[in-house]
Amino acid sequence: MAGRDTTSAAMTWLFWLLSCHPVIEKELVKEINNMEKILLDYESLNKELKLLKASLCESMRLYPPVLWDSKHAMADDLLPDGTPVQAGDRVTYFPYGMGRMEALWGEDWYEFRPSRWFVEPASYHEGSLKKVCPYKFPVFQAGPRVCLGKEMAFIQMNYVVASILRQFEIKPVVSEKPVFMPLFTAHMAGGLKVVIQKRDHSR
Repeated sequence: MAGRDTTSAAMTWLFWLLSCHPVIEKELVKEINNMEKILLDYESLNKELKLLKASLCESMRLYPPVLWDSKHAMADDLLPDGTPVQAGDRVTYFPYGMGRMEALWGEDWYEFRPSRWFVEPASYHEGSLKKVCPYKFPVFQAGPRVCLGKEMAFIQMNYVVASILRQFEIKPVVSEKPVFMPLFTAHMAGGLKVVIQKRDHSR
């Protein structure tokens, strides 16, 4: 139950972003359809759907389900930039802001570009995913406090998104950009109202 709101928020933003980027959606559907004869089992969900995982990561970079978090220092220490931290101090980090930093993601940080998660972005169809430092992308936290449900969350999201995109086309009812609501679990204000129709695989 702990991941219910976070995974639903992540998938909501992904479906909206895909509606704004039909070329990426088409490539994603092609990846999913290439697995048509393979059951969506653990191995295929965990290893085969690379573009889908990259798309989820890119969506959560821009719209993280948990936009900030805090830790309390157990002992005196130093942050990487030399800032002293005393035992008991609260240290807060901000995944929403970090996902939009040019210093971390480049001049195109504002673009939804799943190819940035591949070792060779230009040939991501056959490529392998990057191992991105969790301290750069702390959506699932990092270090000894990394989210225990991280892998399960990706399996669940891969299964739901692949199952839906394989069968249906999803189009938002309104064209306005949705509002990001920064609550305890960040979500899309009012949800994503859509029109759903059966996908035509002959096109």
